[in-house]
Amino acid sequence: AFRKAGLPDVKVSDTAHTGKTVAYRNKGQYPVREVGGRIRAGFFAAKTHDLIPCDSCLLQPDVFGEIVAFVIGFAEKNGVKAYDEESGRGVLRHIYLRIAEKTGEIMVCLVINADTLVCSEKFARELTAKFPNVTSVMLNINKKNTNVILGERFVCIGGRDYIIDELCGLRFKISAGSFYQVNHDGAELLYRLARERANLTGNETVADLYCGAGTIGLSMA
Repeated sequence: AFRKAGLPDVKVSDTAHTGKTVAYRNKGQYPVREVGGRIRAGFFAAKTHDLIPCDSCLLQPDVFGEIVAFVIGFAEKNGVKAYDEESGRGVLRHIYLRIAEKTGEIMVCLVINADTLVCSEKFARELTAKFPNVTSVMLNINKKNTNVILGERFVCIGGRDYIIDELCGLRFKISAGSFYQVNHDGAELLYRLARERANLTGNETVADLYCGAGTIGLSMA
């Protein structure tokens, strides 16, 4: 890529990595659809919106699969219909999960095609009883005919509207809508290398542009 850009003399170092190749993602988003007359969650087949039912993924922690299975079972028992893209009907569009690597706190967010979930209190109560590490239960309202997963409005129906994680020795509040690196250990490795190579003395002013939650600038500081 550098050679094509006219920079043949740039030396590219070996890839730095944490050695962790599975279960490193701290965020998962599972579309929900009706398949064969039953509500299912999973992933879309390549270049389609055809759902392949699947509640587990090697890149994500096992507890994500357990929570997805619980959500689908709850929806079936309580008559929560899956969203249908063609008709625009149905309620449950996506299951959106976040986990804090250091604290173990988990956020469960249901993306719905409605203003509210009729059984929201029951859902939050049963979910947190089964999964004590779930400290944030959220709804995201997305009633638009769009491929964008999240709508603009979030509603907390259980616990806090954020989870807390630690990165580079700092504590961060992570909301459902905030940007946070999906590979915690990879982010720490990246920031450590950036900090070493910046070789700051303490007399500089660092501008943290497009900063998301501010993790780079704060770890530099």
